[in-house]
Amino acid sequence: MGHVQRNGGYKMSEFIYGKNEVLAYLNTKGVVRNIFLMNTGKYPEIEEAAKKRKLQVQRVDKYVIDKKVKGVHQGVVAEIDGFKVYDLDTVIKEAKNKLIVMCDQIEDPHNLGAILRTADATGVDGVIIGKHRSVGLNSTVAKVSTGAIHTVKVAEVTNLVQAIKTLKDAGYWIVAAENGIEAIDYSYLSVDMPIVLVMGSEGKGISRVVKEASDILVTIPMLGSVNSLNVSVATGVILYDIVNRRG
Repeated sequence: MGHVQRNGGYKMSEFIYGKNEVLAYLNTKGVVRNIFLMNTGKYPEIEEAAKKRKLQVQRVDKYVIDKKVKGVHQGVVAEIDGFKVYDLDTVIKEAKNKLIVMCDQIEDPHNLGAILRTADATGVDGVIIGKHRSVGLNSTVAKVSTGAIHTVKVAEVTNLVQAIKTLKDAGYWIVAAENGIEAIDYSYLSVDMPIVLVMGSEGKGISRVVKEASDILVTIPMLGSVNSLNVSVATGVILYDIVNRRG
């Protein structure tokens, strides 16, 4: 597998799997190198989508697919040119809703996939991830995102603090979700401004330098016995509140 180009581009050859994920990708203009279907299964929608794009389908034994991916593949795997990544300037320039999510050291691919899915549903302009100490775009993220990995602009940056400076220069307010005495209830946040919502890692939360670079800290009140939500769930709660109050 290759590397991500510095100024946006694709990771070289990747495998995606599962009926919904492969079908969603076939309905985009993304490059497909190979499609593998288990020889005992029936996949009329995928075969029809492949036919429309004049792509050949390879029927193979289950063990062939098992060797290519780990996970519930449902007998469907596609080899693609990779997951597109964008440079930060493009995300800012093409933003329509002035709503961006930044992920700080999120390492679980299931959480990143779920965040991308919610970002697509709420009209987020882009998701920013770090190139270090963070999960990148991979087949598990793609599967969990149910196609959103192909519709939401994802920017990989080397330095989140430098990215925050660039975003501030572009007029964004940096809103970090963090439990603490300085944090306000998320429902009190003013939403009529360009917002970058920063979500922290599953165990460590938001890093000190990113928190210090943020403008506003918000928290989700916990009314039960647990003191925090899963990061992807928390992201959904705050994003939908912003979207609903913006009308």
